[in-house]
Amino acid sequence: MVTPLASNDTLQHISGTILLAGAGKMGGAMLSGWLAQGLDATRVAVMEPHPSDEIRVLVSKGIRLNPSPGDLGGVATLVVALKPQTFRDAGPGLKAFAGSSTLVLSIMAGTPIAAIEQACGGSVVRAMPNTPAAIGRGITVAVAAKRVSAAQRAAADALLRATGSVEWIDDETLMDAVTAVSGSGPAYVFLLAEELARAGVAAGLPAALAEKLARETVAGSGELLHRSDFSAATLRQNVTSPGGTTAAALGVLMAPDGLQQIMTRAVAEATRRSRELSK
Repeated sequence: MVTPLASNDTLQHISGTILLAGAGKMGGAMLSGWLAQGLDATRVAVMEPHPSDEIRVLVSKGIRLNPSPGDLGGVATLVVALKPQTFRDAGPGLKAFAGSSTLVLSIMAGTPIAAIEQACGGSVVRAMPNTPAAIGRGITVAVAAKRVSAAQRAAADALLRATGSVEWIDDETLMDAVTAVSGSGPAYVFLLAEELARAGVAAGLPAALAEKLARETVAGSGELLHRSDFSAATLRQNVTSPGGTTAAALGVLMAPDGLQQIMTRAVAEATRRSRELSK
């Protein structure tokens, strides 16, 4: 379940029916966030062929599950949270739910606005969230098609903000780099924790202790970075005493062939792959 965030008045003022297509981990996290902020469950319908027990429970609270277009009438907002490969088959079926004035909010990776417009119609906002959305700490970047109105953009912002912070861009081509940095970014952090634990074992620590130290260090450092007004570079410098143990380790990590070069190459490769998938 998503930890409730600060009250979102705009979310309360979104009019009409919201149809969520796909209630997996990310779609389910968004739905939990909406309901946690007080959105009326009877305003929401879910299209999900394999609903979880949590989604089935929400039916008793008013969520409509797998309705037909005739059951809903007009849909004000269609949120597409399908896997891209699923969307290729299911996307055209969603067109029956979307009218010319429908806001279509997509959180699918590698699926450009033009493809979503062709399959679903409506006014499209494309967004890239990341997995910390599941605990209300995600970061989402969004870009709107030209026909999206100010009111629709505000509605999309409110729906996305239910799982964390939101940034808007005007250039859709930047979404590939966004995917590489923040969409894929949690995996890089988890790899850091994994490898830090492995290095601890190699240095002689018991495996369980090394894993706990790595896990808590990464989690705590991330929270410190979140709460602090200082930059990551300043926080790093604050930990580093000249000639000390941290400086010795950073000498390896910041070498010419160190972490900077590895991370630059990794993000570039993820960006390249995102561009391939969007074609």
